[in-house]
Amino acid sequence: MLDNKRKTPFIALIGAVALMASAPAFAQEAAPAAPAVADAAAAPAADAAAPAADPAADVAPEQIQHAGKLTVMQMFLDAEPVVKVVMIGLVLASILSWTLLVTKLLEFGSLNKTSDRFVEAFRGAKSVNDIGRIALSDEFEGNPLADMAAAATQEVELSRQAGLAVSGTHRETTLHRAEAAVGAVQANLGKRLSSGMQFLASVGSSGPFIGLFGTVYGIMNSFIGIANTNTTNLAVVAPGIAEALLATGIGLFAAIPAVIFYNYFQTRISAYGARTEGFVAELMNAISRQLDKGA
Repeated sequence: MLDNKRKTPFIALIGAVALMASAPAFAQEAAPAAPAVADAAAAPAADAAAPAADPAADVAPEQIQHAGKLTVMQMFLDAEPVVKVVMIGLVLASILSWTLLVTKLLEFGSLNKTSDRFVEAFRGAKSVNDIGRIALSDEFEGNPLADMAAAATQEVELSRQAGLAVSGTHRETTLHRAEAAVGAVQANLGKRLSSGMQFLASVGSSGPFIGLFGTVYGIMNSFIGIANTNTTNLAVVAPGIAEALLATGIGLFAAIPAVIFYNYFQTRISAYGARTEGFVAELMNAISRQLDKGA
């Protein structure tokens, strides 16, 4: 009995020593469990914070229409029908503007050369009849200055044929009638020289807005496509926007030359108008001198 009581504390002491020896091993085995639990807890949070992936973000270049081969012609072919109509209309307007440029340049070049020759011949005339004969010659047919001289001399001749006095006290009346006949020719001249100017003015003023209409329509359809496909991938939506912007580019391409041509030809028309005014004064002086001489 006594021995059992003595052995009990000894056995307890041995158990305590064994427990203390085994505690570090248990601690080392339990330590890796904490990071594992932390990782498991962080994983849902990371998944929740990650943004939703764009369904078209991984679109391969070969899956994009005309990738790497987008040209102006291809953009035109892929454009909406309304945008195509706008582009075609603007291209035709541009072609007509350039055609009008060439036509008017040739017209003014020929006009000035013929006018120079006529003025030289006119200044050598010796009588009213000589002025009329030179003005009505085939060489100067259609020339505005020749038409003015012909109108003035014909009016003087008609007054003579009507038995009216064309000199002396009636000289001023005769000159007034001749000047009125020249004015009628000048009015027609202004209409003739300004032909095509209204077209250039219309193209220059409305071309950018017509192109802008095509751009707005095309971009509107591009945004509708973005909404339908539920993607904002730039590689997918950029071709449609580029096609729409092409309409504005063509509008400017048509409008800018038209404005330049309009201003240029308005200057040429004004210059020739000033020349005709000077010729009318010279013509009236020449007729007045011939009437005073009785020629």
